[in-house]
Amino acid sequence: MITSSSTLQESSTLSGVSWGAIFAGAAAAAALSLILVLLGFGLGFSAVSPWADSGISAKGLGISTIIWLAFTQIVASGLGGYIAGRLRVKWANMHGDEVYFRDTAHGFLAWAVATLITAVLVVGSVSSVVSGGVKAGASVAAGAASGMTQAAGSAAKGVSGGDFDYYVDSLFRDDRPVAVGDDAAHGVVARIFTRTLSNDGQLAAEDRAYLAQLISQRTNLSQADAEARIDKVYGDARKAVEDAKLKAKQAADAAAKVAAYTSLWTFIALLIGAFFASFAATYGGRRRDAVVYVETEHFVR
Repeated sequence: MITSSSTLQESSTLSGVSWGAIFAGAAAAAALSLILVLLGFGLGFSAVSPWADSGISAKGLGISTIIWLAFTQIVASGLGGYIAGRLRVKWANMHGDEVYFRDTAHGFLAWAVATLITAVLVVGSVSSVVSGGVKAGASVAAGAASGMTQAAGSAAKGVSGGDFDYYVDSLFRDDRPVAVGDDAAHGVVARIFTRTLSNDGQLAAEDRAYLAQLISQRTNLSQADAEARIDKVYGDARKAVEDAKLKAKQAADAAAKVAAYTSLWTFIALLIGAFFASFAATYGGRRRDAVVYVETEHFVR
């Protein structure tokens, strides 16, 4: 007596979601993403040179990073979606449109789980790098003037007293020769420059006259020549502060643009990954349903 039976029987009563296949596809996608990201880091570090005018440019590095990120999403998400579609159960007595929708959903869920896993592992470090660049630019912009003025007054003892030291110096001004050491005289000048640069930037007439008197006593210059020297040196110092402010603002704007572009292209790359994961899952599902099961014959004697 010869009987034949199918080696695999599947029912339409099975769940519409094959979580095992989804997690398997997500694990494969996350692992491949990690491998490709590490490979991209290695290629990027090998292309960057610490020397000026050497190696890949910043623009070229940014474009290559965007391309590699999109390539990583396409390959890793496509693999994860294909595995999720190929490993899911077979839905019997199901309309073709419903099977297509479920396969698409499996690929999307595999991509979503893989993205969440990857985000938990690396989003902390990525966000710290991006926010660190923005905060660094903002900090430079906010503290450019104070940094320059503090550097100008660093030779003065007690320069951190700010306006208080300036007013104390004003108490002892007179027309007599100033019998103080060079360090003390330099400190007075530094404090006047510091206070003026940190306020409106306009050197007061009494401060200018006092500085001219101080310089005239120590350099044998006439009062007029001393005032001319003050105007030139103070103008150079003020220009240096303004240049520092401008460069700091440009650095802050550049950091903000980098953060914005990074977020935008990451968003686009993730959308590309979601599409390819869903598409690959439908392909894997069709391959899964196209399998022909070989019937076995059991011979009973």
